[in-house]
Amino acid sequence: MTESTVTSESSAVRVERLSFRYPGGPDVLTDISFTIAPGEIIGLVGPSGAGKSTLLQHLNGLLPSQLPNFVGHVSNVPHVVIDNLPVARQTIAEVRRRVGFLFQDPDDQLFCPTVFEDVAFGPLNLGLSDDEARQRVRDSLASVGLAGYEPRSTLRLSLGERKRVCLAGVFACQPSVLALDEPFSSLDPRARRTLIGILKRFPGSQIIATHDLDVVVDLCHRVLLLDAGQLRAAGPTADILSNAALMERHGLEVPWRLRGEHTNG
Repeated sequence: MTESTVTSESSAVRVERLSFRYPGGPDVLTDISFTIAPGEIIGLVGPSGAGKSTLLQHLNGLLPSQLPNFVGHVSNVPHVVIDNLPVARQTIAEVRRRVGFLFQDPDDQLFCPTVFEDVAFGPLNLGLSDDEARQRVRDSLASVGLAGYEPRSTLRLSLGERKRVCLAGVFACQPSVLALDEPFSSLDPRARRTLIGILKRFPGSQIIATHDLDVVVDLCHRVLLLDAGQLRAAGPTADILSNAALMERHGLEVPWRLRGEHTNG
């Protein structure tokens, strides 16, 4: 799927002319535009420091610290739109319900003493009843292969289990979009395969920032290549990741599975 085939009306995520800098620093993102279709899985790749995490944090309003105050039509200003809902002060609660965000380090996301309390936190804050929240917890833990983990301490889980508990907490809010920041980092092969299987079953849209390009080949329909805060290339996964000259220019390597398919830049 190419950018031109995703209309504004059909997009799950739309980013238009987004630029950003932290106070007192240089530009981190410069004039970024892209769309993600419903159900599409996008790989966000690039060297360290490219701006991938910063970009993801704009999708659910973690950045900027001062959200815009949109009133009426927003077509003439840089913006992020989720399910045709602009990310703004007036919409942020609903945007954060629709966009499930997974941090690279699960310890940045887990803050309750038990698995049940952590996964239930989101549904309860959405106003669900105790019974509804309890059912969401059961369903979400089952979906990540952790059925029965409710009473366990979040401090006594493996890294892979902690990441899956975080994902269960995201699933419990029933988002339509996942924004995942390096979800496969530091996982052993078994935990990595388990997480890939979970994400393949998720019915909504996903944007996955990762250095694991073999996973991108397995999971992603398209790739966005970010470097120095600019979108350098976008297109079908195999076309982008098998382009040896393009990859080398941006400090990346062609995944083993794609080597030899394309070499031109």
